[in-house]
Amino acid sequence: MALAVVLREEIPVPEGVEVTIDKEVTVNGPKGELKRKFNQGNVTIKQEDSMVVLETRFPKKKDKAMLGTIKSHISNMIQGLTEGFTYRMKIVYAHFPMTVKAAKEKVTIENFLGERYPRTAKVVGTAQVKVQGDEVIITGVNKEDVGQTMANLEQATKIKGRDPRVFQDGIYLVAKE
Repeated sequence: MALAVVLREEIPVPEGVEVTIDKEVTVNGPKGELKRKFNQGNVTIKQEDSMVVLETRFPKKKDKAMLGTIKSHISNMIQGLTEGFTYRMKIVYAHFPMTVKAAKEKVTIENFLGERYPRTAKVVGTAQVKVQGDEVIITGVNKEDVGQTMANLEQATKIKGRDPRVFQDGIYLVAKE
């Protein structure tokens, strides 16, 4: 008789957060709701008491990796709906004073290195962008949306064709909270 090898991970669900598991994982919290589908293969997701349990039987290397990935995604969903995610960026310029304006779906960067036409960066999903002086604050409940919005801003001010040691102008990440 062979022993069944089961790899098991547990995610505690805090008070005020409700997790529902159907074909997709839905997390309801004080800051809203997030849904996500997982094409997990050999990983089963179920709920026991106030825990989300992830299991895989006879795990291969890919199954172990998928288990950790799904655990991180669900943990980030829970953290986002209880605390939220905040990324702080700094507007840096030495040559030309740039102007940054945040709208609902895009951020406009004007006068970057004296350019005539404004550069734009897309705001992804439910992320919110605020500009306060020389600081850009990106907040949201979905970590991927907040991170991608931050990356879009950083990429929009990427300098090509100039010496990066001299031209250090741009918008850079300084803190994740």
